[in-house]
Order: sequence, then structure tokens, then C-alpha cells
Amino acid sequence: MSIRIATAPVSWGILEVEGWARQQTYAEVLDEMVQTGYVGTELGPYGFLPTDPAALRAELQKRNLSLIGAFVPLPLKDPTKQQEAMRSALEVAHLLAACGAPLVVLADELNTSRMNIAGSAGKQDGFNQTEWRDAAALISEIATVMKGMGLRSVFHHHAGTYIETPEEVAQLLSLTDPSLLGICLDTGHYLYGGGDPVQFAREHAARIWHLHLKDVHVNILNEARRGKIPYLDAIRRGVFCELGKGDVDLVGVIRELGKSNFDGWAVFEQDIDTTLPDADPLKSAVGSRNYLREFASL
Repeated sequence: MSIRIATAPVSWGILEVEGWARQQTYAEVLDEMVQTGYVGTELGPYGFLPTDPAALRAELQKRNLSLIGAFVPLPLKDPTKQQEAMRSALEVAHLLAACGAPLVVLADELNTSRMNIAGSAGKQDGFNQTEWRDAAALISEIATVMKGMGLRSVFHHHAGTYIETPEEVAQLLSLTDPSLLGICLDTGHYLYGGGDPVQFAREHAARIWHLHLKDVHVNILNEARRGKIPYLDAIRRGVFCELGKGDVDLVGVIRELGKSNFDGWAVFEQDIDTTLPDADPLKSAVGSRNYLREFASL
């Protein structure tokens, strides 16, 4: 097994959410990534890091950071936006390819209806058959284009979207080509959606091409479920936490992937609101990196 440890701007509160506060410059964030011991990063929201390939390569090279990929949300529920989704995905992909990144992380975009019931969604809240067919076709089309550009595509199941629950992830797997589309297993989001990330790693290791390591306070998650607290409000309540401080069996996931000789990147993520008084991205990044060294030998 070969796992390389990276992080992402989201751990510094840089989310693909309009109006979400950003308190640091990209240079400050990259410097703190290096300071805390990470050797790679994802792109973050398009436009946070430089979008000129030469400028981005220069910023990464002077810090000895690798660019791994980028999170690309897609409007899977709305077929009228699919061409714009393809254009946006290509824009990101050209930047990734020019900077030597290996993959693109596709996901459904956050949706108000699903964010309001994140963690509690049932079958009646999901796609119908036509919507599943259209979503799988768009994802597969984009993955095919990405492959032609030298990028592997993984899909990120995500709380507050139409591909969140274990059943929805399983449906996506059944509708897509395993040689074309892998999964980005996000340990926190899979638990948030009602699943067991260790079990998923055990049963679908061959499909996991990328890993997001995220921890969850289950007591806060359960409060969110009982109170129907929307997803972004749950983030502000601290549902995601420093690795090792929550209830996700991260070591168990890594152990299962080791059995299948997983070879790739694992990205520490902690979705936070940095405007809150107790938010400390630098401290959490240090603690999470130390946790992976001490308990997972990574």
C-alpha cells in the first residue's frame, strides 16, 4: 500500500458555497499546508488558486506541493444546465492537466431540498429512473472526456446532494463503467449519509481510487438528524472535526484499503466556518496530520 497525504483549501474554510467567508489568501493557505506537513493539495473552488497554469505551477513548485485534482460539482438534477456543467468541467480539467494533476473529483452540486434533510434522506427523496439515467450519462460523458485528457475521474458522494446515501452510491456504481469511473470515498460524508465507511472500503476497494479523510462528531450529526438541521448549519455547529476527535473509524478504513494495496492520495478535510470564534484551521491541520502519523503510520 502506498498512501500519500494531502489536504485541501476546504480545511481552511474555502468552500464551493456562495457567500461562505474566506479569511485567508491562497498564499497563506498554501504556506500553512506546507508548515503542517502536507505534500499535496486539491484545487479548491475554481479561482481561489491561480487559474493561469504557469502561475499555479510556480506557486506549487516553490513549496514542493503536488496538485492532486479538483472538486467539480455538477447540476445533476437540472438537465438544462448540463452543457454549462461540461464547459466548467473542461475549464478545470485543462488547468489540472497543465499542472500534472492525476484526477478530477466529480460530485452532484449542493441542493437546498437535500441540504435540508442531509443525513435523513430516504428513497422517496432521490432521483427517479429518468433522472438516474441522465445523471449517469452526464457523469460518464465527462469521465470519458477527462480520460482523453489524461485524467482519471472519481465521484464524490456528498451530504446535501442527490448522491449521498449508501443506496444512492450503490445505484451510481451499478450504472457506470468501473474502468471509467472510480469513487472518492469520503469517510465523513459516507457516515453522514447513513453508511459505514469501513464496510464500503471492504466491499468496494477496487472502485476506490481516491480518499477523503474526514471525521464526524456523531452526537452533533444525530442532533442534526433529529432536528432536521440543514447541512450548512450542521457544519457551523461543528459536525466535522479534527481527525481522531470524532467517531469515524479512520484506521479501519485505511486497514481495509491496505488489504487491497491501495495506491493513491488521501486528503485530510475538515469543512469549517472560519468566522466562528473557536475555528482554528492551522491547529486542526497539525492535529490531523499528527493523528495520521501516530495511529495510521502515514
